[in-house]
Amino acid sequence: MGRYAKEPTGGDFEKTPPGTHIGVCFRVIDLGTQHEEYQGEPRVANRVLVSWELPNELMQDGRPFAVSRFYTNSLHEKSALRKDLEAWRGKPFTKAELERFDLASILNKAAMISVVHTETGREKVNSVIAIPKGTPTPSVSNELTAFFIDEWDDAVFATIPKGIQEIIKKSDEFKLRQRVGDAPFPTEEDDWKLKLS
Repeated sequence: MGRYAKEPTGGDFEKTPPGTHIGVCFRVIDLGTQHEEYQGEPRVANRVLVSWELPNELMQDGRPFAVSRFYTNSLHEKSALRKDLEAWRGKPFTKAELERFDLASILNKAAMISVVHTETGREKVNSVIAIPKGTPTPSVSNELTAFFIDEWDDAVFATIPKGIQEIIKKSDEFKLRQRVGDAPFPTEEDDWKLKLS
């Protein structure tokens, strides 16, 4: 920007083109129990983040675009997660699946992802549906990542974008880990002690 400062316009980064794209799920992140506000009311919900790479939509530097959607981690009949998963799979859940569905199973699965731009200019995943039969699943360049707080893995956590890490650290589950002495993050003091040993 040089000498003159300006207010960001929101157009300083590449936005995913609106429309329907082939997307491949490359990341499923358990965000834990989050305390949020919705329409002025406090809300507590277990949240999960699902991300898709769009292999056929490339940014100027040649990397594929990626889009994400935050969901409440619930298969209630009115939940967005259930609606999108059933449309993506092309079939309703069985009773057994509703009792126990492994979210890691959607990794590396392709879907048609509808992306829209809101009035404020933000990009949004509007819908997720099954790809046409016979459509090959494109390969992805991003590493496939599944992270679940109750199966904590420091190495996987370290690969998660910092902003998402900060959300996880606000969860009830992470705070509980800290209280019971199972802190997964070494402090600067811990690093210093390790250097002396």
